[in-house]
Parts: sequence; structure tokens; C-alpha cells
Amino acid sequence: MDARNKEPKIVIIGCGIGGAATAVALQNEGINAEIYEQASAITEVGAGIGMRPPTINFFKKWGIYEDIERKSSLSNFMEILLGNGDVLVKENWPLLTNGDEEGGWARLIHRADLIDILLSHIPPELIHLKHRCDSIITHENYAEVHFENGKSIEADLVIAADGIRSLVRSNFFSKVDPVYSGTHAYRAILDEKDSFGLFEDNTFKVFIDGDVNVYVMPLHHRNQISFDVTVPSEKVAWRPDIDKTAMLSYLKNFDSKIQAIAANIENYTCRAVYDIEPVESWNSNCVTLLGDSAHAMLHHQGQGANMAIQDGGVLAESLSDSKTIPEALKKYYARRKPVTDKYQELSRQQHNQEATTAFPEKEAFEQK
Repeated sequence: MDARNKEPKIVIIGCGIGGAATAVALQNEGINAEIYEQASAITEVGAGIGMRPPTINFFKKWGIYEDIERKSSLSNFMEILLGNGDVLVKENWPLLTNGDEEGGWARLIHRADLIDILLSHIPPELIHLKHRCDSIITHENYAEVHFENGKSIEADLVIAADGIRSLVRSNFFSKVDPVYSGTHAYRAILDEKDSFGLFEDNTFKVFIDGDVNVYVMPLHHRNQISFDVTVPSEKVAWRPDIDKTAMLSYLKNFDSKIQAIAANIENYTCRAVYDIEPVESWNSNCVTLLGDSAHAMLHHQGQGANMAIQDGGVLAESLSDSKTIPEALKKYYARRKPVTDKYQELSRQQHNQEATTAFPEKEAFEQK
């Protein structure tokens, strides 16, 4: 799509990591997009995330890598350990991309820092808060977007980055219901001084005991640790009540220091963990899905945010390289669908005592 002839009117529904990254990616291609977010403020809570080389390459292209570098820690290794601390696997992060002489690595960052960096590169006047999408009416080559507050807009393209319970996906592409994983994730950020010196390096660690996982991500640039305890639960509520006593009972076979860290944390967030089955179609002529709305996945392989950011980068490139929006959307789908299908499948592989690799995606995606 040649933006020199006529800049398209593009609307992004949702200003999470995927929506914000897409706005930055489009801006890099000379295309402005307006973001409509239902919340009254944009916030991110919860765990740290590992930014992988394919994602970092987009950050470099968009000119935001230096900001990312300042607010993240470089990690060369991931470990899978038994609950008692015995190491099962210690492995370099896989490269998963061509042309990087530094080798395999990841940058560990807090979600809030990532969203703040992305927002700092978007003109504030392009972000509209308190706009909950009520309906979208599509025409041959444009769409009308209606909001609960009474506002309506027209757009050449609507990008739905509205999450796992996407209204847009349900109305246009698939009424697939989110699938409950049978687990709850208890998440917190703690100060390094409260970690008993257990996580002094930059290695991302997963401690396992049966179907209980403890994910520990050092955020040394913040002097903090991201701490996630994933435990079985039959309670399917999206935001379940926090039952710290029940959660701690699952850690009885873990290292005493991990038990003490978990017990000393006062403020957890807790969510039931869901994903969706692969969605057959993401696009119409003027509407497309992105991130969790297209391919929500479990957190075991740590790829949800990476996939959303890479979606945004590929979509922006496709729009820049195409003469029409429908052509661009076909390119976007063709490049991203096989990748996200595979990661959705892999994300359901919870780490266990039989693990021989920390990165089951290497067989499908490692480029040497």
C-alpha cells in the first residue's frame, strides 16, 4: 500500500503491548494509526517477559532498541530445575533469526517498562482512552466502528488487538471460547534483597515439581525479581480470589528459600490461565486480528508478547509493501499464521521432570 498516494485511516482496538507495538511499527513505515482503548488508563502488571532476537530486531528497526536496552537485562541462559534446585537443563537462548553475530540471548524486561517505552514513541493525541468498542459494521472497503460512549468512526482498516476475549474475533471470524488450562498463575515482583541471594545471575529459571512450576526472571536493572507460581486449580473464574495458603501448599517439595520467598510476598496478582484453539481466519477486506485476539497462548514458552509484537512488525511491513489493504492482510496472514499456530501448540507443553530442552521451539524455528 503506497502511503505516498493516500495515507489510509487505520484504527487499532486495544492499547496493550500488541496494539502499542503495532502503532510504533506503522509509524516507522510512515503510517499513523489511532488507538482506541477501553480503560481509563494504560497500565501493565504482573510478570517480566523475555524479549527474543526476532522481537529485538523489530525494536532496532523502529529505533527504540536503546530505550529497551536501558530498561532490560541481557540473559544468555535458561535453566530447568527440580523444585529442590537440582539442574535438569541449562541452555543458551536459541537464536531463531538470521544475521545476529551475538548468538542466542534474550532481554528480560518488566511488562510495565515495555509498555511505557512503546507509548513514549506514540503521539499522545493518537491514543483515545475510555473507548469500549460496541460494534463494527463492515463495508466493501471500509468499516464503521461504534463505541459505547456514542462515538463512531470510519476506517480503511481496523486492527483488533483486543485480547483473548476479542469482540471482533467473535463477531467476524470465530466464536471459539477460551480454553481453561486447569491452572492459576500467582505473580509478584520482589526486591532482590528479599531473594536470599538465590538469583544473582541473569539466568531465567523454571523450577518444577509435578504440575507445579515456579518461574523466576531476574530484572537486575530494576534490582527486582519477577516471581510466578503456576499451580493446578479447578476454579475457572478469570480473576480468582487469591488463596495464598493453598498456593503455598503446592511448594512443599521446593527449596526452602523458594518457599520462604513465596511466603514472604504480600501482594500477588492471580489469574486463571486460558488460551484459544487456532482460529482459521483472521482477516476480512478491512478488519484483521492481532496478538491474543488471533492466537492467545499459554505462558509456558514465554512467547505471547513476542508473538504480538512480531505480528505488529509484519503487518506494518505488509502494508508498506502492498498496493491494497486486502493484499497486505493476505501477506500478513501467510507470514504469521504458521508461526503462531506452532507456538500455540508448543505453549501447551508445560515444563516437566523429563525435559531435555528448555526450548522445544528450536526444532521448528532455529536458524543456523
